[in-house]
Amino acid sequence: QVRLVQSGGGLVQAGDSLTLSCAASGRTTSNLAVGWFRQAAGGEREFVAAINRFDSNTFYAQSVRGRFTISRDNAKNTVNLQMDSLKPEDTAVYYCSGTVRLGTAYYSPSVYDYWGPGAQVTVSS
Repeated sequence: QVRLVQSGGGLVQAGDSLTLSCAASGRTTSNLAVGWFRQAAGGEREFVAAINRFDSNTFYAQSVRGRFTISRDNAKNTVNLQMDSLKPEDTAVYYCSGTVRLGTAYYSPSVYDYWGPGAQVTVSS
């Protein structure tokens, strides 16, 4: 059974940086396609970024492109989301997710089989 464990998150000021990490037990993260989603209070879960399983192609939501970077650290068995130039509108609970079958619908929560517990990111203005 695969379990995703998240670390990172917290309260920062606008313009600051923050890194979220996602580790997998039961399967190495290099064998998973990993996506990051976020959900603001009262909002729906929305796609942030994803990294593919074999070729490590990356995908980003338009709202974070150029500010966020998703990457693998195979030595630590983690997938990280580096978030730079944070804005108050980035405030949300961030979830990592995993699947072994990432297709073209990488932006859809329904294609992911495994989910982390979520981590709060709050960006003050």
